Amino acid sequence: MEIIKNRDAATSPKVILITGASRGFGKLWAKAFLERGDKVAATARDLKHLDELVAQYGDAVLPIKLDVNNRSECFETVQKVKAKFGRIDVLINNAGYGLFGAIEETTEQEARDQMETNFFGLLWMTQAILPLMRKQQTGHILQVSSMLGLATLPVLGLYNASKFAVEGLSETLATEVAAFGIKVSLIEPNGYSTDWSGASAFRTKENDVYTPLRKAFYGSLSPETWGKPEATTDAILKLVDSANPPLRLLLGKVAYPLVKQNYEKRFAEFEEWKDVTEAAHG
Repeated sequence: MEIIKNRDAATSPKVILITGASRGFGKLWAKAFLERGDKVAATARDLKHLDELVAQYGDAVLPIKLDVNNRSECFETVQKVKAKFGRIDVLINNAGYGLFGAIEETTEQEARDQMETNFFGLLWMTQAILPLMRKQQTGHILQVSSMLGLATLPVLGLYNASKFAVEGLSETLATEVAAFGIKVSLIEPNGYSTDWSGASAFRTKENDVYTPLRKAFYGSLSPETWGKPEATTDAILKLVDSANPPLRLLLGKVAYPLVKQNYEKRFAEFEEWKDVTEAAHG
């Protein structure tokens, strides 16, 4: 499939709304769209983090201050983009962060904050965009999930849970909005060398009983575990340009084998208990 990296005058540019565009994937993808001539509405909690994009791409960028945890701001953001560009072709729900820590270690506030941003923030933006896309009878919603929405790793329990919630929400959404010409895709990256596990991450107060588990987990990671963020841009452009995009797109060499192994293990266990399952039907 051809990836359109540069647009000519005969090709209508897309209007892309990206949350969490101040760094990491959001910033990289925003630049990739802008480089080929698309229009981008980029959101961040602090507008100064978008100054570079505005300086380089001018009026093709609409910088918007947004806290996705604020539902009213999400709806206002959609109206601002509509007023500026006339439509929104693609929403990329990218805002989110990682919470590192064992489930027992996690405080109530840490758990609520993780779900508030990773799940509810995504939900509010999705609800905000749907009336516009329904009226347009076209649109594509890209939900940045994770391979950890399909398979889990230890000491990331609340993060895993937030992404599993995004999976269930988005799979259901795809069935509800298909009749309106709206497509939904879940982006499922493995770990990448962004600041997701660094400056952007939050960590629980450690309980010593989980130290051996923590050491084993972090010790299993290697430089090859982490993908190069820049390598994802072509995949995202291809996904956005596809006439028939997948519901799920795995990103990275670690994601596919991990998810495949997880699902094979699930089905083996289902098969082992199949007689009990059927007997329980009555």
